[in-house]
Amino acid sequence: MTTDSGIQFPSTPDGRRSTSDTARAVFEAAFDAIGADASRELRAEKRWRERYPHYVRLLVERSLESPENALAIARAGLDATRRAFQFWRDGQPLTLDTAMASPVGEGFRTATLEGRERSAPVSWEVPYRGQSLSGDSLLRQLEKWEREGVMEPSHAEALRLVQRNPAWLDLSDRTMVLLGAASEAGPFPWLMRWRANVAAVDLQRPRVWQRLVELASTGNGRLLAPVPSSAPAGEGAEYVRAHAGSDLLTQAPEIVAWLRTLSGDLDVASLAYLDGERHVRVSVAMDAIVTALGDARFGTSLAYMATPTDVFAVPEDVSLAVAARYAQRGMLGRTAQATLRGVSRGALYQPNTGRIIASSNGQRYGTVDCIVLQQGPNYALAKRLQQWRAIVTRAAGQRVSINVAPSTATHSVVKNPLLAAGFRGARSFGVEIFEPATTNALMAALWVHDLRNPDALSNPSVPLRHPLELIMQGANHGGMWRLPYLTRSVLPLAALAGFTRRSMY
Repeated sequence: MTTDSGIQFPSTPDGRRSTSDTARAVFEAAFDAIGADASRELRAEKRWRERYPHYVRLLVERSLESPENALAIARAGLDATRRAFQFWRDGQPLTLDTAMASPVGEGFRTATLEGRERSAPVSWEVPYRGQSLSGDSLLRQLEKWEREGVMEPSHAEALRLVQRNPAWLDLSDRTMVLLGAASEAGPFPWLMRWRANVAAVDLQRPRVWQRLVELASTGNGRLLAPVPSSAPAGEGAEYVRAHAGSDLLTQAPEIVAWLRTLSGDLDVASLAYLDGERHVRVSVAMDAIVTALGDARFGTSLAYMATPTDVFAVPEDVSLAVAARYAQRGMLGRTAQATLRGVSRGALYQPNTGRIIASSNGQRYGTVDCIVLQQGPNYALAKRLQQWRAIVTRAAGQRVSINVAPSTATHSVVKNPLLAAGFRGARSFGVEIFEPATTNALMAALWVHDLRNPDALSNPSVPLRHPLELIMQGANHGGMWRLPYLTRSVLPLAALAGFTRRSMY
């Protein structure tokens, strides 16, 4: 019998765990929510690890058929996940519901660290390729990104609104929870310049808290750090560095108990990433935490940074533009691509042309498939859980910010040699890869927009014709949504180009 602790994939009586079987079961449950025959094809599938993108896209298409489908699929997928995953404590498996309702053992208290520049004015600029963009230079770059299809117009316009409303950036009235506070592309550095009160959840590792403490100490924000109840009394930067930290996988119930001690409504961003199957587990942990907080305080808002390497529902005009780009290839290009497709047995230059879906709400939508096979089905499931939670929570009347963030050259990505080479060669296909400092400046400002702008789709008072429209707006996909080919079908070619380049910028 396994002795693992914390959140785990379900186990059989002999202790075996199958991530593939679990993911398939979650997707089958999601399909079953819209009819008993919907998952028949998936149940017969023998090559799940190769073919999972087909089922993700099919699930998005079925979700688009009606608003009711989208919510039924999301609820069923989340419920199946909640039932399947276990929380191991003292060698025994508990259900997630049981574990989250009964924190045990050592809890946490709050250590507070005030920035030295509390009275400093808030400001915003965007680091970009050695420059610091603000004012007219930022507006020109936003226009360029929009014109080149790097970001959607709604993303650019949201950032223009933030620039026109600098008072929005003063976040001294908000308590913001970062699950995975040290995320390389996350908003922590900017929140520490915008007077935010930030409850930081991340592992008890010296290098993690060294960075968080340095940013907090030199900023104008307030860091709220979880410190084990058994730690000696103390305060200050050295104390936080030495004692702060918590583990989402093994201490989710205790983290919720700590967060409930904080006053006021909370804005909770789920940012943590881990490799492989641990990414699913940490996503389940974050989902359990935000669900518990939302149940306790209805004013809790949620935030997510969606990956561009996923399947998305998109407005019809985006899908039509993708199809038009594919149709408008030159004759020489068509011939060369046809040859390469033949040599690769259809693997290269696959068109990214999905069906146009006529929804029951009278609107028409499309899909784009940007999945990269190297990230695997666990990654796809982890990110699908976040999309599902976002639309279900927003439909229940809570504020939710979820925006597609661009592919970013974080350490967790570029340590994969193929992805690193693909990133370096991405510009050969019109895709821009962003530096972490650029991504966190843009996405932090977009979160502020979604919290402050009363007309933002994150506001549940703003009507949606379809729940998935929440994720169609505000996307900065680096150009992937408008790529005429499946991303995975040109990644090997981008990697070949990238092996000859030293820089991806």
